[in-house]
Amino acid sequence: MLNEKEKNLRAFGKMIMKLAQGRDLSRSESRECYCQVILNKQPELQQGAFLMSHLTKGPTTEELCGAWDALYEFDTEKIKPDFAEDCCDIVGTGSDALKTVNVSTPAAFIAAACGIRVAKKGARLVTGVSGATDILEIMGLQLDTPLSRANQCLEEHGICYLPGESFLKSGWARLIQSMRFTSIFNIIGPLTRPCAKTTSIVIGAYAESLCPQLVEVLKNTGTKAVISPYGMSEKHEKHLGIDEISVCGPTAIVELRQGKIESYILSPADFGVKQCNYEEVASRESAQGNVRAVLKVLSGRDEGPLADLFAVNAAAALRVSGREDDPKKGTALALEAIASGRALEKLRRLIEYQGGEKGLDKFEKLLKQLC
Repeated sequence: MLNEKEKNLRAFGKMIMKLAQGRDLSRSESRECYCQVILNKQPELQQGAFLMSHLTKGPTTEELCGAWDALYEFDTEKIKPDFAEDCCDIVGTGSDALKTVNVSTPAAFIAAACGIRVAKKGARLVTGVSGATDILEIMGLQLDTPLSRANQCLEEHGICYLPGESFLKSGWARLIQSMRFTSIFNIIGPLTRPCAKTTSIVIGAYAESLCPQLVEVLKNTGTKAVISPYGMSEKHEKHLGIDEISVCGPTAIVELRQGKIESYILSPADFGVKQCNYEEVASRESAQGNVRAVLKVLSGRDEGPLADLFAVNAAAALRVSGREDDPKKGTALALEAIASGRALEKLRRLIEYQGGEKGLDKFEKLLKQLC
């Protein structure tokens, strides 16, 4: 007679085979399977086989919702700031073909400087040179700072950073430390809601076909407004894109607005900026190089294509949060927030609250090195 452990192993194995045969899971089946992965109830071999089988088959919206349910219920620590306004988030899935300097992180500070509250989440790199956590650590962020400090910064300064390594503790953080391949966690990780006040999000996708799914999942799990961009480069094939709004070609966008989902294409001109070459915004060779590039823009030392790239993505946050609908006006507000120094000040306040005793000193030294 089989014991409970063997029964569980075999039942999970059947789900792997079901996916390998191209058959879909129900939302509840997906939730249960991802619960077992998140809580480490299966051997690593079975976990890896499940994740790759699911990605290879291609996840349905129901399956992604089930995975989201498991991550949110079993692995997501939440902050609950005390204010009346709603919050916005800006994040990408990563795993895009064309790597740029980090975009959603500086865009978050710029958007916050324009008057919206931004509860920005992120993580370390998976396939690129640097993730949000990597560059913010170089700037002075202390990863082990309690989330209560992020909550306080959000309440007092309208900005905070929520590292996946901190709010996703039992499962996702364990997996992300060892995985160097794309999985469903690349999709649902950015969809998590660690801030109870977050009602809108800009969520960049690594593939154009993923945008509608991301929006559907967020709609079905309670998010009110979503913009999901897939940016392209005029000089690259369409399938080689970035998980941000692009300034080097068109951007395909899927948007959830007032309960309705629509798709459209925007060009850099729609934001009032010039189109540039991909090489001008491409990732530097190191995380330190990306940090320098970000700080040069936020400190007003670089008003070129990177500033435009950050600004158009901040403009998307202004639209999705209800601050400014028009892309050109939103971009103009974003560029003014950079020029005035307000965006850099938002970053400075975040490091002050979430950088421990020495964070702010480290940050100021980095700024001086740019001179």
